[in-house]
Amino acid sequence: MPPTYGNGKICYVEIPSNDIRRSAEFYRAVSGWDIRQRGDGSTAFDDAVGELSRSWVTSRPPSREPGLLFDIMVDDAAAAGNDHPEITARSVDPGGYVVGICQEPSPAT
Repeated sequence: MPPTYGNGKICYVEIPSNDIRRSAEFYRAVSGWDIRQRGDGSTAFDDAVGELSRSWVTSRPPSREPGLLFDIMVDDAAAAGNDHPEITARSVDPGGYVVGICQEPSPAT
């Protein structure tokens, strides 16, 4: 299925990293992102549902101070440490970024 296109959709993200290989493995393990090599040799990835493309860059330093926070949808937020009733959790990636994750609540039975 092709990605959804529309005005205002976030479609691409660059994540600064001091160790792209380590960052790529972290995100692959946590979220199942498809890690790939571009024609220019850079490492990039697509989210697990084909809606957002990303890459890592070494031209900007990772920020250790709070700033932009993005959440990644996962199957089991409790395994990562739930911090809100909305089933979200926070983790730190290998570059030192705080990354949010979220899980859709299970339907009431």
